[in-house]
Amino acid sequence: MLYRGASWLAGVVLPPFATGELAERLVLDPATTDENAPIWLHGASVGELMSARPVIEALADRCPLVLTANTTTGRAQAQSWGMLARLAPLDTPQSLDRFLNRFRPRVAVTLENELWPNRSARLAAAGIKQIVIGARMSERSARRWAKLPWLIGPMLRRIDGLSAQDLGSEERLTRLGLPTQALLPPMQLKLLAPARSTPGPQPETRDRTILAASTHEGEDGPILDAYMAARRKLGGGLRLILAPRHPARADDVAALMAQHGLAPARRSAGADETAPVLLADTMGEMARWYDAASICITGGSLVAKGGHTPWEPAAHGCAILHGPHVANFAEDYALLHAVGGAETLPVDAGAALARLAAHPAEAARMGANARALLHKRAGDVAPLVRAILGAAGQPAAARFAPTASENIAADAEDTDIGS
Repeated sequence: MLYRGASWLAGVVLPPFATGELAERLVLDPATTDENAPIWLHGASVGELMSARPVIEALADRCPLVLTANTTTGRAQAQSWGMLARLAPLDTPQSLDRFLNRFRPRVAVTLENELWPNRSARLAAAGIKQIVIGARMSERSARRWAKLPWLIGPMLRRIDGLSAQDLGSEERLTRLGLPTQALLPPMQLKLLAPARSTPGPQPETRDRTILAASTHEGEDGPILDAYMAARRKLGGGLRLILAPRHPARADDVAALMAQHGLAPARRSAGADETAPVLLADTMGEMARWYDAASICITGGSLVAKGGHTPWEPAAHGCAILHGPHVANFAEDYALLHAVGGAETLPVDAGAALARLAAHPAEAARMGANARALLHKRAGDVAPLVRAILGAAGQPAAARFAPTASENIAADAEDTDIGS
């Protein structure tokens, strides 16, 4: 009641001062023609919208939609795709009512964890279906929300369909009040883009090439030590691509490589993967280096940075090696280990590199296992898209489950503002 009272008061006080972005957030900006959008899709900012782009594009091909974001960069990103996009309405009753009356959505789709009390209540009052995709709930967050059951419970009970990132999130959300019949198949939005990527040409030297991807200060030395040890074990012929996370460190890394007796060719000087030892000191070409190397050491994992995503090298079928610091993707790496797609570098890291380089079939199996897991974890967007279209009352919106999808699509043709 305090929150609703304060937000209602804000909705009364702010309009006289509303210009520019504030006017847009209050939905006091001039309306344009043809703004009716059966689907309202909201993501916090660029990252969320980018991760859901395959879903967004599939929906846009079938139905008008309006995209909202909390940031101007998120709005600009959506507009660059040719979408109707704007800043999200503030969570005041007045702003939300103006937004719903202007765009008249039949379903509201939320990315990840963007849940707001007034928005949830207003959508339910208007008979607008609510779907959340890519939802996540850590154990720590669940413990915090459990202390606020009067706030989280009603919002979760109003959700008609929810696709969580993992089974743990599913369990925690249902424990907090999400109806089990609202569960949709799990989907990790951030894996959709890697899963859709197609590996490029792979050179003949790939089996004997190691990539150290996105390395941080303190990692290059141990990686170079391991590479030199592996090269001695194999009697030469082992290749290396070292790609620092920050190209500004390239001169320091080159000096360190020289201390190890290496004379690296530099990508910034025009060299490419045909060089026996390449310092990849440019940005935006990591996919090329994944294609050029069958073995990938993921950076940020040999020092306490939490590790970088394993899914990009997995998309290119690389055998993944990493250090002990993978807290940012602990579950992902654990799953990759379980299917034989990744390994932790042992104390004798050189021996591990030499083993995989000497047995390319083993490295290829690891890469294939990692890629297969990526596609399994990413999920299939088609059933989710059909469920959203069904909630929006679009024709030929196929059902795909006798629980959540039927609940979402039920009465979709009769859903409207004020119903």
